[in-house]
Amino acid sequence: MPVISIDAASDPRLADYRDLTDVSLRRVSEPAGGLYIAESAKVLDRALRAGHRPRSVLVQEKFLDDALALAGEDAEIYVVPAEVAEQVTGYTVHRGLLASMHRPILASVEDVVKDARLVVVLEDIVDHTNVGAAFRSAAALGADAVLVTPRCADPLYRRSVRVSMGTVFQVPWTRLPEWPEAKPLLQRAGLHLAALALAEDAVTLDAFAAAGHERVALLMGAEGDGLSRGALAAADTVVTIPMAGGVDSLNVAAASAVALWELGRGLR
Repeated sequence: MPVISIDAASDPRLADYRDLTDVSLRRVSEPAGGLYIAESAKVLDRALRAGHRPRSVLVQEKFLDDALALAGEDAEIYVVPAEVAEQVTGYTVHRGLLASMHRPILASVEDVVKDARLVVVLEDIVDHTNVGAAFRSAAALGADAVLVTPRCADPLYRRSVRVSMGTVFQVPWTRLPEWPEAKPLLQRAGLHLAALALAEDAVTLDAFAAAGHERVALLMGAEGDGLSRGALAAADTVVTIPMAGGVDSLNVAAASAVALWELGRGLR
């Protein structure tokens, strides 16, 4: 693996790492079939264990041994001073290294949910932090898969990956089509669609868990707007988490943890 020292932030070989704090720029340079950024040795290790391939690694001298131990033979390793890393990325790189990774081809919905008993569906959640936190809950609390809608934030965006602690590489996931096509896909897979939402006809989470559905897809919407009409219409059951203290709902990341714990108890 080539180890290359670079001391200029303008070097074109660092283009993959430029302006990582700007989401609009990352959407241009991280297309669906292109690249994503893995941050820290732990995240890179999990990505590699999942079979993902690095294109290059950006690292400071003191973390070079970590990069050499992890990076594949084809990946170039760019060694830069701390100030150059900050100039390129737009922030102080505390976690040792960044890796520019080739995106894997997403599996079909049918393949991802084929043997799944508990699936999380994230609808139109645009906050990358919440997406990453939901993936971490899914991994920790026994979800078998995560599905994201077409307008949901990218699970492989740098912040999503970091907040998930690399569990986006651990839990199988893919993107759903729009609801008119997604609903029959999930129904053919034998999943009971449970929409987590506020509604007069909603059943409480503990009551729904006690019903003992063998395979469940838990639909979760964005904070504020909640689930769309399409998602609610697709649902077989609307489920709510009882609240106290005048609070009507939880942040989607917290709600996913509560719901997954309750629904997963019968599966663990």
